[in-house]
Parts: sequence; structure tokens; C-alpha cells
Amino acid sequence: FFCFSETHGISFRIQIAVKELLDTDVLLKLLFHLPVNYPSALPGISVNSDQLTRAQCMDVKEKLLEQAKMHLSEPMVHDLILWVQQHLNDVIKQSAAVCNEKTTLSKGTEDGIWMLLLHFDHMRAKAKYVKTVEKWASNLRLTGRLMFMGKIILILLQGDRSSIKEYLILQKASKVDVDSSGKKCKEKMMRVLCEAEVQSQHKRFQTFEVKEYSTPEELQKEFETAGITTLFSEFVSPLLK
Repeated sequence: FFCFSETHGISFRIQIAVKELLDTDVLLKLLFHLPVNYPSALPGISVNSDQLTRAQCMDVKEKLLEQAKMHLSEPMVHDLILWVQQHLNDVIKQSAAVCNEKTTLSKGTEDGIWMLLLHFDHMRAKAKYVKTVEKWASNLRLTGRLMFMGKIILILLQGDRSSIKEYLILQKASKVDVDSSGKKCKEKMMRVLCEAEVQSQHKRFQTFEVKEYSTPEELQKEFETAGITTLFSEFVSPLLK
């Protein structure tokens, strides 16, 4: 994934494998956004990994930003990638130590309100698909939006973490659409763009609604109203390019 814009700079994703203590590879997905005035300004960094917790990913991101400040005004992406390859284990160990001190708090966050953003390639049996998603959201007491804008299809959900996980299982395991020959089929073209805990600055959706938007600006406004503009710029904007 690579994206260039004269006004917003450059965004690109890199996936690296880092050997962990137990000799297993940790796959890190790093998203760098280099603003127009980079390297005089810090890059935007996002860290994701299926093998790390969200808290560990946040710790890695914070450490990378600390490193970036030391390299300000000189090209730094290559140095940051080398640094994370050499120091990931230390960050994970520190993160685990902090986590152990906060076990009572982390139990609370496990049950907190979470948010899920999904991207779909297409919905052939659209009416049936929409009804199924509405039913699941209702049964699991999830709120949010099923959003259509041109060819872009997104589902944004908020609710208990256990319900969010259950929704994902249903979405992957159920025959929700039809293939080109009209046979029922499972969803194979879905991507999880983001799964994260709802923060205090985010607004809670009160209902689950299906909405169509005619312009990217309308779609962006929906995210702005929910206080999740960063989600739009980081995950949805690249889809609009």
C-alpha cells in the first residue's frame, strides 16, 4: 500500500517479521504517514500485529515516536524500522511488566466498549445481506453504521468486546452472500480495518443504521460527528484514492 498527495504527503504500509524471545516471528504492520514538511515534522505512525495486544502495539508506537523525535530533520523511516527490529522484545517485556501491575484495571478494559471497522469488496445479494447484518447487530446489541459510498462498503460497530468478537465470528462463518453463479457463500472479501477500545473523546452511536452517502465529504462528516476523524484519515481515506 502506497499513497502520495501533494497536500497530505505520503502514506505507506510496511510489514516486518521480528524474531521473538521464544523464536517465533512477530509480524508487525507499520503504517507511516509522512507529512509534506517531513522530515522537519514527525511522521504519523500506526502499529498493528495479530500477535500483540492493542496496549503492546500502542507502546511500540510511542517508543517509535520517541525515536523519531531524536532523528527530527533527517530521513528516519529506515532507522525506525531497524530500531523496532532490534528492540521489540524489550518493549514487549516492559509492556508485560506494566500490564501485570495493572491487572485489576485491565480486567475492566476487557469488558469495555469496543469499536470495529470493516471493509467489504461487494455485496451481491445486497438486500438480504443488509437484513442479516441488521439482525446480528440487533441481537448482539451493537450500534453503528452500515455505510455505502460509491463502491465502498464499510461497517462500523460499537458494543461490548465479547459481542464484537461474536459478530466477527458470525460474519466470517455464515453464508451471507451469493457467488457469481447465485449460490450462497461465506464472506471472503472482508477486511478488518480497525478494532479498538472506544475512548472518552469518541461519541457513542445510539442506534444501528444503514446509510448511503453520495460524496466522500458526507462520509467523512459521519466520522467527524462520531469523534473518530483519525479513523477516517488513517483507514478510510486510502480507500478513496
